This record gives sequence, C-alpha cells and structure tokens, in this order.
Amino acid sequence: MEVLNDLVGYKNLKIYQNSDWFSFSLDSVLLPNFVNLRSSTKLIFDFCTGNAPIPLILSTKTKAKIVGIEIQEDVFKLACKTISYNRLDKQVALYNMDLNNLQKSFDADIADIVLCNPPYFKVSEGSNLNGDIHKTIARHEVSIDLEQIIKKAFYILKNGGIIALVHRTDRFIEMLQLLEKNHFAVKKIRFIYPKKGAESNLVLVEARKNGNVGLKVMSPLYVHYENGEYSKEVLSMFK
Repeated sequence: MEVLNDLVGYKNLKIYQNSDWFSFSLDSVLLPNFVNLRSSTKLIFDFCTGNAPIPLILSTKTKAKIVGIEIQEDVFKLACKTISYNRLDKQVALYNMDLNNLQKSFDADIADIVLCNPPYFKVSEGSNLNGDIHKTIARHEVSIDLEQIIKKAFYILKNGGIIALVHRTDRFIEMLQLLEKNHFAVKKIRFIYPKKGAESNLVLVEARKNGNVGLKVMSPLYVHYENGEYSKEVLSMFK
C-alpha cells in the first residue's frame, strides 16, 4: 500500500513509501549525519538509494548535486515521486539502473562523496530469502555485493574522494579488508549500539580513495535509553 509520510523530524519534508515492501530505517538517518560534508563538496552519489531518504536528508545539509541510483523500478518510482513532491528536482537526480553498469552512464573520477546503505546479508545455499522480491533485493546481496559497491565507488570518486557506509558490525572486519584491498584508507569509524550495555549491531565507516594512513574512532552512539526512548543525540539528527 503506497503512503505519503512525514520524514520524521524534518520540517516540511515528506516521503513516499509502500508499507507492503519496506520502510526506510534509522540507518538511513545515521549515515547522512555521519559523513563529513564540506563547502567544497559539489557532487554526491547515493548508491542503493531506495525511496530516497538519504538524498532528502542531505538536501537539508548541503547545496551539492545529489545523484541517487536504484535498481528496483517500483522503488525508483516512489523515489521520483518523493523528490518531485519536495521540489528537489533541480538538486537531486535519480537513475533506475544496475550499479554494475555504472560505467555505461557516468564518467570516472567525478564524485566528491559516495554514500551507501547496502544490502546487509550474503546469499548462500542456506539463506532464508524473503518471498517479497523488494525486501530480498534490499536486504540480501542478490544484485550486488559489498566489494562490487566499493569498486564502483572507487570508479566514480575523484582522487581523495570519500565513501561512507553503514553496515552490520559482524561484517566490520570484512569491510575494512575490502576497502584496503580496493585502495581506500579508512579515516573515521563509529560503532552504533541499541543501548548502553548491549553489543554493537551497526557501524559507520568513512574511507578516502587513495588516502593516507590516519584513523579517527569516534565515541559510541547509543540509539536508545534504558526506557526505550531515543537518545538525545539520535533525536538531534531528526531536526
């Protein structure tokens, strides 16, 4: 069922969603609030953009041009409606395409930043795939995997450009290894915890194409207080 919702906490922004498929998650709020946006940033790519929550939030933080890439046509159409409704057509451009074909549509070395909230789960013979294709593609690496995403980011980014990722903590070491293998230097890390005393379930990583050694590990981010309410820091991201 298609619905038009408020983009929680962001005044005057709304987002089209389909309740039968999936809704954007907190991950898509954390990532654009984590990445370092500069006045010199002119072009940002959002891989696996879904119904465009990340471009929406970025539009409140930067005047840079934003390009969203989404493989699923139905989800892409929701994103287009969202961008049009919010009158962001001049800042945000959306493409319904397979990231594996990025080179066919875009020149190399053009972007300042790439963001991606990717599918989290690998696919194996024993994978428990969802019967809904929209959820399967969003959650599992059936159309593209983590290394392919990193390779596409390397292609599109300028030398010294930034990739920012949010992923499951249990794939953190793999992510670091793949970034190093593909000539990215990890510059900033932040672990996300559901609450104090719990294990980290998500991690935010920022890495620089052909960057120098030098890593900043940020303080932990706790999503909830003990009573289940959002922490003060998380609430501040909704403003």
